[in-house]
Amino acid sequence: MHTVVSLTAMEGAVIWQAAWMGHEHTTTAADGTTIAWSRLGSGDPVVLVHGITESAASWEPLIERLSATNDVISLDLRGHGESGTADAYDLAAMVGDIAAVVGAAEVDRPHLVGHSLGGAVVSAAGPALQPASVTSIDQSLQLGEFKAQVVAAEPILRDPDAYGLAVDAMFEELAGTQLSDAEKARVNSLRRARQEVLLGAWAALLEEPQAAVEATVDAVLSGYRDVDVPYLAVFGIDPGDGYADWLRSYTPAEYELWEGAGHYPHLVDPDRFVDRLRRFWSGG
Repeated sequence: MHTVVSLTAMEGAVIWQAAWMGHEHTTTAADGTTIAWSRLGSGDPVVLVHGITESAASWEPLIERLSATNDVISLDLRGHGESGTADAYDLAAMVGDIAAVVGAAEVDRPHLVGHSLGGAVVSAAGPALQPASVTSIDQSLQLGEFKAQVVAAEPILRDPDAYGLAVDAMFEELAGTQLSDAEKARVNSLRRARQEVLLGAWAALLEEPQAAVEATVDAVLSGYRDVDVPYLAVFGIDPGDGYADWLRSYTPAEYELWEGAGHYPHLVDPDRFVDRLRRFWSGG
């Protein structure tokens, strides 16, 4: 039975990959990095930003649903998918990737939706770009515990032989039990774990003291007090007691925990997630 399930899952991943034709457009970020992006549908614009080691392709179930009512723009962050590599992979640089695509697409105040690392990027982009709204999926901005885990794993993360296995194990644990075998296989088949990109994106966690990391987060979130940008946080893994109140000390955010959904709540139940987005965007 296990063999049949695994084979079916992999067949689903292969069929999906055949449907993904790649990005239609490229643009250039301020530092010269090439950023690949696509769009589908029409209506109010929404920009989808993927998680670390992933790409815009991971959003396909959401793109299919959202494009019925929205102009859906997806991009590969620097060092991911079809976009170019770069010297910098910090949040500010990746916010610049979004800004470049928004400019190239010629859209005004899109909704921003980000998963994992993408959730941190769109959160940082909110005060800077002042979009119509920001939605962060399963990305805690209280980074103390995660920083400790990353620092503890640093020797493995810097080991070119052990690195890939460590990343695979991390995402296997994060996926949880509610994500279907087929969907897990699809996402994993798309994963490209570039060591230099991950280390670059986590450089602040590895190299800066906790107080400096907290000050950076505080500076980003404090920007929401001066702008009208609605914020929604959806988690599949509990970020801990008090997180919602902490987030609301910066902005009147909407917060939901989808109990047991793991790191990919939007892929566990894409219909539920799209419905939640539409209600959030409409103010309902």
